[in-house]
Amino acid sequence: MKKRSIALIIGLMSIALIGVMAMQYYFVRESFHKESKLFDEEVKASLSAVANKIERKEIYDFARQQERENQKKFRADQERLQKNEKLLALQLQYQDSIKILQRLAFLHTQNFNSLRTQLNQQFPAVEINNEFFETYIRRKEYRHLIRVTLQQEFTPDNTIAEFTNIEATRALKPVPAKDDSTRFLIPIFPVNSVVAADFKISTLPPEVNKRILSKATELEGKLQKLRTQKLGGAHTLFDSIAILGGKKSSVVADVARGMELAKRPLAERINGPYSLKLLAKELNERGVNSSFVMEIKDSKSSPAVFQGVYQFGEEDLKEVKNPTLYTARLFQGDQGQSPGELSIYFPNKGGIIAETMGYWLFPTILALLALLIGCFAYTLSIIFKQKKISEMKTDFINNMTHEFKTPVATIMIASESLKDPEISADGKRVSKLANIIYDENVRLGSHIERVLNIARLEKENLKIERVNVHINTIAHAVLESMRLQLEKADGILNVNLEATNDLVIGDELHLSNVMFNLVDNAIKYAKDKPEITFRTFNRGNQIVISVADKGMGMTKDQAEKIFDQFYRIPTGNIHNVKGFGLGLSYVNDIIRRLNGKITVKSEKDKGTQFEVTLPLKNASKEVA
Repeated sequence: MKKRSIALIIGLMSIALIGVMAMQYYFVRESFHKESKLFDEEVKASLSAVANKIERKEIYDFARQQERENQKKFRADQERLQKNEKLLALQLQYQDSIKILQRLAFLHTQNFNSLRTQLNQQFPAVEINNEFFETYIRRKEYRHLIRVTLQQEFTPDNTIAEFTNIEATRALKPVPAKDDSTRFLIPIFPVNSVVAADFKISTLPPEVNKRILSKATELEGKLQKLRTQKLGGAHTLFDSIAILGGKKSSVVADVARGMELAKRPLAERINGPYSLKLLAKELNERGVNSSFVMEIKDSKSSPAVFQGVYQFGEEDLKEVKNPTLYTARLFQGDQGQSPGELSIYFPNKGGIIAETMGYWLFPTILALLALLIGCFAYTLSIIFKQKKISEMKTDFINNMTHEFKTPVATIMIASESLKDPEISADGKRVSKLANIIYDENVRLGSHIERVLNIARLEKENLKIERVNVHINTIAHAVLESMRLQLEKADGILNVNLEATNDLVIGDELHLSNVMFNLVDNAIKYAKDKPEITFRTFNRGNQIVISVADKGMGMTKDQAEKIFDQFYRIPTGNIHNVKGFGLGLSYVNDIIRRLNGKITVKSEKDKGTQFEVTLPLKNASKEVA
């Protein structure tokens, strides 16, 4: 493969990897925005819930306080009640009836406030009077005269508040109200429009149950008349407990409307630490467990009535810049504008959302990215490996051509010499030339057989016989056949066949080739005169064939590659004997097929030692 093609592949894969990373970035960003919206919704829901609970707690605490005061007054005036037991019994009867009626009126009003709060939380509802309803809404032919718009105005604290304006485009003669129900208009605004396209009407029961209050007032009159007649208008206990909360009927109606509580300063109506704990609990229940800062402000003044921090040091407040503020109105049941606001902000909103996403999103993305990068690296390694194999094959073909060319040229020269009558008449010269032709043919055949064996190994077509083979016997035969080659190289061969048990299951031919290749390499890669030590010995249930030389040796990097096909040590031609880089690959494959193992120990310029380990016949049966 050309370098340009490799560069093109790397470029395309890099673009693909960058594209995947860009898609992951887009996915992370969109997921972050989605989680941010969910976070905002949970915080707003928590603020709304806390505001409602604060309002309900104020009413509950006020009722408890009034009840305790009533009990004190009741005990203080018991002596006065003893003056007239009959009158007391009658007055108590009136008082109990009034108390029940006032409780019913209070509960009715409280229920109305709760319904109105729920309606305001669900829709931007606006209260309308019944006369306007009868004049323009009940009569459908005049509904088109109603115009509902969304307007904005600046509040005293320089913030923009939205409110709904309802007006009639033409004045009609008012139609009197037919009942005392409380009605709310719910406008429906199209997207990006401040003019309502339609509206709905929601009807709630009357804010005050006039029938109950009227009956309570009647009983109060009777009680007052009785007290004046019998006690001469003296101030007694019944003036204090005539109605719930120790107030007269007119005041009870005001309490029902929230007027009495609304008169109190906001700082007295709010329990700051309690509100902070309540808000933290609401957020935790909705999965938001983080530091935050809570503030409660009076809508009529800018300084905070209360400021509290949760899991966040006050000294760190100065470092928070441009926080996202969430706000909810307090005491919306009061008449008029809401007297307070509950606000909250988080010092590190982005970090909170990232932490929430990190449990599932970031490990997934990192795993996918690691997989892509791994595949990318693996593909590149395969490409470079194939390129290297291609170069080695090219070198192999060139080397094989040279190896084949030499014996062919020698045979051709010897054959032409035989054609010479003078040479053909000389029997000795003819015999010598014939031997040369024979040796070169054997050499050529050996090369061809070696290449064919490797081809068969790659295609898994090489036939391996599995018969009883004595390693010492094969080793003796191989070494005898190579003595002539050693003598030509002035080499020294040390043979030590120590193995007492040398019977293995294998192929005699291929095992002979293995030994031949190892000894042949020791001769070729000797620095001067080869000095080879050939040993066999037993190690447990195995036999070890060791071939050691004192030749040129090899580096650690070369030792790791010598069993690869077509790999040749660059200086392997010092004896003018070239190879194909197939011998040790063939040896490794044969030994592996016979359930053996081959290892190499080598040191540069100090020699090399190969060890072939094969299982003995009995050990082979045990393994099988």
